[in-house]
Amino acid sequence: MNTLRVGLVQQRCTDNRQENIDKSIHGIREAAAQGARLAILQELHCTPYFCQTEDTRCFDLAEPIPGPATEVFGALAKELGMVIVTSLFERRAPGLYHNTAVVLETDGAIAGRYRKMHIPDDPGYYEKFYFTPGDLGFTPIATSIGRLGVLVCWDQWYPEAARLMAMAGAELLIYPTAIGADPADAPEEQTRQREAWVTIQRGHAIANSIPVISVNRVGFEADPSGVGAGAQFWGSSFVAGCQGELLAVAPIDQEQVLVVELDRRRSEQVRRIWPYLRDRRIDAYDDLVRRYRD
Repeated sequence: MNTLRVGLVQQRCTDNRQENIDKSIHGIREAAAQGARLAILQELHCTPYFCQTEDTRCFDLAEPIPGPATEVFGALAKELGMVIVTSLFERRAPGLYHNTAVVLETDGAIAGRYRKMHIPDDPGYYEKFYFTPGDLGFTPIATSIGRLGVLVCWDQWYPEAARLMAMAGAELLIYPTAIGADPADAPEEQTRQREAWVTIQRGHAIANSIPVISVNRVGFEADPSGVGAGAQFWGSSFVAGCQGELLAVAPIDQEQVLVVELDRRRSEQVRRIWPYLRDRRIDAYDDLVRRYRD
């Protein structure tokens, strides 16, 4: 199997959980109809992005894993014979919650999960209120279509996370995402932020010679408290190849299902001529595990 067709589902989300799930299912089916064997959903696709405020009632949105969502998407994975990457608000135990990606195998079983490691705490992104940092490390998830390096949103800004996934044998880097602009920011600042987001992830593809897949939500979501200006999610879901080349990009303002064919041989070919892993000076990197170098 030298190629792999991948489907990305970029969608708007509302307060209606069932409508959000139905939209995700429709997108997965559309990707499957185009030959995709892997479908990837955006961060927290069952709900609105509730982290714009700190509200204890939002913990009611969480669910166990296994649970209702994994049952629905597991059944879909089995029906379609494809691998599905979901992103859920996990209720692990009373008072203990995670932002968790779950990979469902072609037989409907849970192949593995990843709990978001880097948790932001910024205006409009109050995730530390809700999510405990992940404790599963940076370990690829083995599936019938390959080893998936699944990370989540804020993780995408950290080259260390991408590198560790690649070093552990990930064949793809996958980022379910929910990121957008503050509508109060000037248009040029919004553009700079979006371009920085694309650029750093393309850098991960280049530095590790593996494809990067980033699936973002789209559309405006108001701040439920009425205090903030809300979030204008900028879509722009994309796939970058092993040298950072953009293979497909979704619109900034529309829902879309992207299906992209990846050449599975490309990583090996690129690594033979750009041997970054060979030339790493691991004997000189001790300070990377320090918070700051004085």
